[in-house]
Amino acid sequence: MTSCAPSDPTQGHDPGPRRPGVDEMTLASRDLGAGLRQVALSVPDMRCGSCMARLETTLARMPEVRSVRANLTTKRLTITWQTENNSQPDFATLIGTIGYTAVLPTEGCDQSDGEMSGLLRALAVAGFCSMNIMLLSVAVWSGADPSIRQALHMISAALALPAVIFSGATFYRSAWRALAHGRVNMDVPISIGVLLSFMLSAYDTFAEGRQAYFEASTSLLFVLLIGRTLDKIMRKRARSAAASLADMMPKGAHVISPEGRIDYVSLSDIAPGVHLLIATGDRIPADGTILTGISELDRSLVTGESRWEAIAPGGRVRAGDLNVGHPLTVEATAAPGDSTLSELHRMLEAVEDGRSGYRMLTDRAARLYAPVVHGLSLFALFGWFLVTHDIHHSLTIAITVLIISCPCALGLAVPMVQVVAARRLFRHGVVARDGSALERLAEIDTVVFDKTGTLTRYDPMLVAATSNGPMGFSLAASLARYSSHPLSKAIVSHASRGNAETLPLEDVREIPGNGLEASFRGERYRLGRAAWATDPENRPAASTVVLTRGGAVLASFVFGERVGAGSANAVRFLMEQGIAVQMLTGDVADAALAVAREVGIDEVKAAALPKDKAETIDALRSRGRKVMMIGDGINDAVALKRAHVSMAPASGSDIGRSAADFILLNVDMNGLEVALDTARRAAKLIRQNFVLAIVYNVVSIPLALSGYASPLIAAVAMSTSSILVVANALRLDMSDSLPSWRLARKNRLAGAVQ
Repeated sequence: MTSCAPSDPTQGHDPGPRRPGVDEMTLASRDLGAGLRQVALSVPDMRCGSCMARLETTLARMPEVRSVRANLTTKRLTITWQTENNSQPDFATLIGTIGYTAVLPTEGCDQSDGEMSGLLRALAVAGFCSMNIMLLSVAVWSGADPSIRQALHMISAALALPAVIFSGATFYRSAWRALAHGRVNMDVPISIGVLLSFMLSAYDTFAEGRQAYFEASTSLLFVLLIGRTLDKIMRKRARSAAASLADMMPKGAHVISPEGRIDYVSLSDIAPGVHLLIATGDRIPADGTILTGISELDRSLVTGESRWEAIAPGGRVRAGDLNVGHPLTVEATAAPGDSTLSELHRMLEAVEDGRSGYRMLTDRAARLYAPVVHGLSLFALFGWFLVTHDIHHSLTIAITVLIISCPCALGLAVPMVQVVAARRLFRHGVVARDGSALERLAEIDTVVFDKTGTLTRYDPMLVAATSNGPMGFSLAASLARYSSHPLSKAIVSHASRGNAETLPLEDVREIPGNGLEASFRGERYRLGRAAWATDPENRPAASTVVLTRGGAVLASFVFGERVGAGSANAVRFLMEQGIAVQMLTGDVADAALAVAREVGIDEVKAAALPKDKAETIDALRSRGRKVMMIGDGINDAVALKRAHVSMAPASGSDIGRSAADFILLNVDMNGLEVALDTARRAAKLIRQNFVLAIVYNVVSIPLALSGYASPLIAAVAMSTSSILVVANALRLDMSDSLPSWRLARKNRLAGAVQ
């Protein structure tokens, strides 16, 4: 609620969290390529927008640093820097020089739990003391005689002392650290107000004055601690999807050594080629290939599909898959940090830390906080002193201005909504790559679909296969093994049932949007689209993949397609929203029109090469359209990049996924409806949060300047504004059951029709 306080108010003699060394940060960072590295640090005492601005500005001055992103909601700092001679800047020490503590994320989580218990203890002490002092104050206000009044004041002083010392320690330590590093934070005026109120009340008590204001200092502490505790609880309620995903992963795995010994090691010790023993009930820690064992996997963590999948030797597994059958031996093909699940984790963190237009606006406002608010406070102090010549009254108003104008509500307006939105999307099988993608998705007015693997499923039906001889199937299968395209997989599966031979091919190349070509025994072969692989006069019918040599067809494979269960529903939903829908596919016209009729799309462009797709997107954008492209393959990558916003299935090509703004983890298009609904509601909630924050400042600051508010009222108002912003962001999850029920009903109906 307030700004930069340390974590645990009960740990007065604790030296604080252990600062990670340079070597530890190097191990915790990841290589982005081209000499770039990135590390995420937890900063538990980052409390407000001015903290974000201070941290980002300080680190950005380092010549090695390329970008810095501070996330107030998750209290996370993401730093990207350029390495020179494999050097590692000491970010933790630099952050410490400006009064903050940086720890590795896992240690930050442990400290967060300790902070919550400390807050509750401090709140209990402040609440007990405050309530009892207020009861004693009633007797004083009711006209108690001087001797009884003096005794009640002494008792009140004794009750206020533990609250001021114990419960206020969190604010004093933060204020001292800020002042020691040449800056002022919100805990400085709070500490001054609490201590000044207590000391003046103590002076009046020993001077036998009529009034003492012990309830003011203790009530101020109580209200501020309530706000901070509620903030902590609500942030935990809005726990990021990235953190939840990380919690589900194992901390280590059983590794089988070359001698056959089984040891339990941490994830950091797993490298490609290591053999892992996956017991029943264990999650797979890294992407790999099954060596021995037949089992079933629950892949719902990544795909969202609750149906178990059978797996056998040679099958591919991904990090996060749950083994629900029999024990397996798996050879890791990637380190855990390079797994599919780690990629999803990084994408979730990226959207939570992302810089949308709204987010950059709030960041700029937060940077204006210190000069503007401190200037107003000094103006109030000198102005009221010139009018009243009462330093006590003038100082109280100045402190009230500082407390009431804290930009916490503005700082939380955008990131809190982004965190809740990312978690909601992930729960429905959608991962956003960047925070600005949500903002752009809410603006779309046109959606362009690819066909194969997007509107249709990745399990095409091989209707017929013909070959001039057994060598044709062997050559086709050998070529197809070099591609992850669903048609290639179907050809490999068909050929393997006929005991096709794997042939040694040379100079294999994949031509995006067309197919594959390679050399065998001095001759060039092509497998792919008929329009590319054959001579015009020998061109076969639609939906056919051919194997050719010199333009002559050696083998052909005729495919039919299954339209995804959610595709027609998604198209219908978009049209109901007034969004134009098109299909843009590299397939032939007959196949494209058949699928378009089934899902309800009227505008179709077939036989489109990657260049054609990109030009179509550019033409739409030149007419002022906000285009979303949904595609899966290498041939869609350029179009995905050119679109206003883009989406790709997780089962698509690596290039397609990396080019897209959103990843669909499920096999159907239901996630599209959830994503669009979430983006629009998130944009609406962000605008509402802006209004709440602006109205609060427009109303509260003039009241404080005019002397109509006290530090206690300021604490209540400031805490309430932040709580309202957080609660408003959480509304994004409140009506979640209705879309889930509607989508489930649509899927049942679609399944019944099929």
